[in-house]
Amino acid sequence: MPLSHAKLWKALDNLARREGLSASGLARRAGLDATSFNPSKRFGPPVTAGQPPRPRWPSTESLTRILEATGISLGDFADLAEDPTGPATVPLLGLAQAGADGFFDDAGLPTGDGWDQTELPRPADGLFSLQINGESMAPLYRPGDRVIVDQGGAEVRKGDRVVVRTTSGETMAKELAALSARHATLASINPAFPARTLARTEIAWMARILWVSQ
Repeated sequence: MPLSHAKLWKALDNLARREGLSASGLARRAGLDATSFNPSKRFGPPVTAGQPPRPRWPSTESLTRILEATGISLGDFADLAEDPTGPATVPLLGLAQAGADGFFDDAGLPTGDGWDQTELPRPADGLFSLQINGESMAPLYRPGDRVIVDQGGAEVRKGDRVVVRTTSGETMAKELAALSARHATLASINPAFPARTLARTEIAWMARILWVSQ
């Protein structure tokens, strides 16, 4: 269902709130002018005197940059136009700690003790979260950020931000630059970290990052 003017701005405000930011802070994270999403920018003067203010919509470019900056899909962004039905939590573990045995079952799902909790804006199944360490995905993901990971069977595609666990026990957050039947190429946002190509046989599991919280 198309987003109305009111619901689109509501989704943007809810996204900013979920990221722990103001609308201005969200704009800055996306590399936009800090005033881009201010309430004063959401309506323009009426076309004719005596008429209601004219609705203004964020540009497609602005929305694209928001989605890229927060790692959220367009579908998940649209969901934020609705009020959450209630609080929910998903298991949380440090990314470095996720390389140790005992935290995932054979299917790659969370198991055992040692998990904390991250609160979600809406209930969801098949999700857990990992806490970022390291600088390979900076400035998109910073140390201490919590990425929400979908292990519910969602297909990963080129361009997705993903968490990958290798058969050797390494767990990392990367961008999926290329994927074939035999190999996966994992890129870093930070240019100081080179891309890595892994054989599919080296990958225990790979899950799409839905969003990040701070």
